[in-house]
Amino acid sequence: MEINFIFKIAAVGVIVAVLNTVLAKSGREDQAMMTALAGIIVVLMMIIPKISDLFSTVKSLFSL
Repeated sequence: MEINFIFKIAAVGVIVAVLNTVLAKSGREDQAMMTALAGIIVVLMMIIPKISDLFSTVKSLFSL
């Protein structure tokens, strides 16, 4: 796995954490929760192709 990919995921996590904290402190807990959910969805959309590649590699490795 590329180190840049890990840094991108970490950057999304930091941005979401900061936004979540700012929104929660300003009394907008609903928007903070939606921001956290959006961050999770973005990271999942980044990870799903990598997991698909992993399964394809395992499938070809064992000739399934």
